[in-house]
Amino acid sequence: MKRTVFSRLLEWCQRNPQHRKPLILEGARQTGKTWLARELGRTAFESFIEVNFETDDDLQGIFEQNFDIERILLAIQQAKGKPVVKGKTLLFFDEIQYARRGLLSLKYFYDQVPDLHVIAAGSLLGVIDHANDSFPVGKVEFVSVYPLSFIEFLEADGKEGMAAMLQEGSNWDTITVFHDRLSGWLREYYYVGGMPEVVKTYVETKDYSQVRTIQNQLLKSFEKDFSKHPPKEIVKRMQLVWSSVPSQLAKENKKFVYTALRSSARARDFETSIQWLCDAGMIYKVIRCHGNELPLGAFADHEAFKLYLLDIGLLGAMSGLDARSMVQGSEFFKQYKGALTEQFVLQELKLLSESQLYYWSPDASVAEVDFLMQENGKALPIEVKAERNLRAKSLAECIKRYQCPTAIRFSMSEYNRGTTVVDIPLYAVSRMENEL
Repeated sequence: MKRTVFSRLLEWCQRNPQHRKPLILEGARQTGKTWLARELGRTAFESFIEVNFETDDDLQGIFEQNFDIERILLAIQQAKGKPVVKGKTLLFFDEIQYARRGLLSLKYFYDQVPDLHVIAAGSLLGVIDHANDSFPVGKVEFVSVYPLSFIEFLEADGKEGMAAMLQEGSNWDTITVFHDRLSGWLREYYYVGGMPEVVKTYVETKDYSQVRTIQNQLLKSFEKDFSKHPPKEIVKRMQLVWSSVPSQLAKENKKFVYTALRSSARARDFETSIQWLCDAGMIYKVIRCHGNELPLGAFADHEAFKLYLLDIGLLGAMSGLDARSMVQGSEFFKQYKGALTEQFVLQELKLLSESQLYYWSPDASVAEVDFLMQENGKALPIEVKAERNLRAKSLAECIKRYQCPTAIRFSMSEYNRGTTVVDIPLYAVSRMENEL
């Protein structure tokens, strides 16, 4: 599959060694980190050496003796039967969290062999306790890997022309001709989501039941991680938080409510569990902003937040949304499409911008705007509508309070550029930066 993030990896490997550090691919399990590293090795290097520290037991302690990189490279060459050639070999450390002092070793690769290309990946780097380890601050770079976007989904499904039309600046009159068709494909994406294995299954079979089977298998594998890695005392609380996300998103007020977990639940009982899930990339946390001044972070209310899952397809699987309900627009789908639409926009925004996302809800008011971010020194409100209803009193209030020059509204309506509010169809979230 074509992955947009791959261009960032190519740029990294082509950089001058003086401006290149070992690269860490971070993200949840099964988002495609290993595939990306292998594809980079296949297409951009003469040789590729992969060390998987989960399965290569004999190399798990390779960094314990010392950080003599020449010794370490010799041991890897002997274990893998391949020479490591600086400038021609991509050395890939997969599941690096299983190597004792593995992360810290990247500092010494940077210091001792800057002309060697080194990539590391791990699904739980933010949460696994590395005894007697310290992080190589300032000595590594990061690239986040997320599920496939809607554009990548279209490309994987053989609709490269449509994907290019959305990406390459085609005029809106041309795009609008395909409005109904793109809207239908977007609904397919709502069901399938962007987990690579799920997308591959859908593209090859077009069988929704097989799609759901793979999604359920992924959910089980995530839940197994709950019992393997985090402290035992928070496992049950993590499971409560994880399983409650779909039902909490389905509510009109999507603010996370602790008492929905159990009647006696308090914030301090679940803070660690929520943070673990966030650090593992399994959920996203969007904090409330309630002011009318910048910077937004200075007016964030960290006690109020919304939680989203890493993937819209997994959200539908956990919610029990079946394909017929989605395609036929059943009552269940109508009630839940607001949550799915917010989840979709969140995922697309995470890919578009590294800016911190908030939602806006002022004190002593029922107004609420789905997302708020700071772009080019200005507040940018983003309203999300699941259908064509464009009433947005809250958006107007937010624009007035922050004196926003531009606001974005995503919906199933066609494109329209007003004086302040830009209406963009949901299938074209990827074009938001062009409109700004």
